Amino acid sequence: MDDFLAKTGDVLGQIWTAATTPVPPPDQTVVLAAGLVALAVVAVSPVWRVARHVVTIAHEGAHAVVAMLTGRRLDGIRLHSDTSGLTVTAGRPRGFGMILTAFAGYVGPGLVGLGAAWMLRVGYAVGLLWLLVVLLALLLLKIRNWFGLWSVLVSGAALVAVSWLLEPPAQSAVAYTVTWFLLLGSVRPVLELQAQRARGRARTSDADQLGRLTGVPGIVWVGVFLVVTLGCLVLGATWIVEPATP
Repeated sequence: MDDFLAKTGDVLGQIWTAATTPVPPPDQTVVLAAGLVALAVVAVSPVWRVARHVVTIAHEGAHAVVAMLTGRRLDGIRLHSDTSGLTVTAGRPRGFGMILTAFAGYVGPGLVGLGAAWMLRVGYAVGLLWLLVVLLALLLLKIRNWFGLWSVLVSGAALVAVSWLLEPPAQSAVAYTVTWFLLLGSVRPVLELQAQRARGRARTSDADQLGRLTGVPGIVWVGVFLVVTLGCLVLGATWIVEPATP
């Protein structure tokens, strides 16, 4: 038992050291190539339909975090194979907490991407990967369906493999690609949302729910989602391309 605890402590110590040690930014060619890869993933629909599950995880995770921060009880999260998701909370059906919870979903991936861009800017690419692993592990505790469990486990396992097995330059390249993807991938769901609303297929969407909660039309909330996600993309891209000087 003592030997197991010692080995576990050594592993955790290695992870902590790797996560808290700044690494130099990669060459600008790598940074831009990572952005182009992420853009291709978002733009090519067959690839996007698979990769969009990652954005859904961030979307539902944002609902969950804001719900708990505003005092609502988080009952569970479900992720579906069609890339939709559902976060179930309990509390007052109206009010500021419910509004913030409903608002958080579509802006969540962009804000996560912006936070990731800041970590890259200050040199913590490896730390970013391990932080995402921790966040996925916490999210796993609230998943309430098999597909959601599988989706989060696969995402987490991929990040653990990258963070533990690859060398720092490769880890950094992956971290930049993931960050670009979150920033770019936060915008397309907003556009898809409005396309669905225009066809009358999204009457229970976050934007329409916000419309009922606030009296502000759903189309206005779609516009707000778009402004926030585009703002995160522009600011995050600036931080990624122009890292902080030591």
